[in-house]
Amino acid sequence: MTRMVTMLATVVALLILAAPFAADAQQSDRVHRIGIFGEKASDPEESRLWQGFRLALRERGWIEGQNILIEYRWAEGNSAREREAAADLLRLKVDVIVTRGSRHVQPLKDATSSIPIVFLVHADPVGLGHVASLARPGGNITGLALQATDIVRKELEILISAVPIANRIAVLWNPDVPSHVPGVKALEEAARALHLRLTIIGVRTAQELEEAFSRMAQERAQALLVLSSADFIAQRQRVAELAIRHRLPSMFAPRQHVEAGGLMSYGADFNDLFRRGATYVDRILRGAKPAELPVEQASKFELIINLKTAKALGLTIPQSVLLQANQIIE
Repeated sequence: MTRMVTMLATVVALLILAAPFAADAQQSDRVHRIGIFGEKASDPEESRLWQGFRLALRERGWIEGQNILIEYRWAEGNSAREREAAADLLRLKVDVIVTRGSRHVQPLKDATSSIPIVFLVHADPVGLGHVASLARPGGNITGLALQATDIVRKELEILISAVPIANRIAVLWNPDVPSHVPGVKALEEAARALHLRLTIIGVRTAQELEEAFSRMAQERAQALLVLSSADFIAQRQRVAELAIRHRLPSMFAPRQHVEAGGLMSYGADFNDLFRRGATYVDRILRGAKPAELPVEQASKFELIINLKTAKALGLTIPQSVLLQANQIIE
């Protein structure tokens, strides 16, 4: 009898000790659902960036079809579609939503205050009220920021260094992109200090691009700076063609514009940011709260110059600018 009691006690003790491990096993067996809210499904460059994000997740042990499922929704340059996509992801009861920048974060923020949201290329998360501070986001949103106002000032400086005769600069922006408002303000302040004249031209749709460039010609613009947004990236080929047709040396932030025929880009390395975003998702799926995950700043920047485009414009880029380039396309 005593022996039986001892055996039963041992079994109970082993079961108690095993309970946490069983719970862990159950947790690890759970398939988590990740929502991705991107800009354009058919854009191969966007697909490549998200592929980098998925590979970084795999490196951290998150494998599609085993312990994660990924649901995709796309804005397709349509503001009404943005809210529909946000609602769709909420109905799917995803565990975390990953997206790009301010224009994509806002409809998600409006839709939920509980599901974690990770942004990857946000221009101004504090200024736009998407987080309380970089160090302590404070809500359900966190991610990676671009230092956009500093970047646009630097872009303007590089542009006039590459085109010293330019003192009338056209600025292309989208009034529907929240981060473009502080970007325009930063450019206006920088232009006053540099004694430049800016022509600020707002474009909301691809159909407005032709008219926007016609206005640049009327204003006798000598160079063009385009504020970064997912919809301009989606139209990068068209923007590059119009800039060349109107003989405008152009400056962008994302390198995709230069690869499509734009003259120059200076900005954060999106490949790096998309990969780093996987770290946030990994930590959130393992129990971390977005409110306690500080927003990280972009740390890798690159200047890309397209000499083929410079030749088409009849422009010689000064050697002092070429020496700063991380990559030259010939």
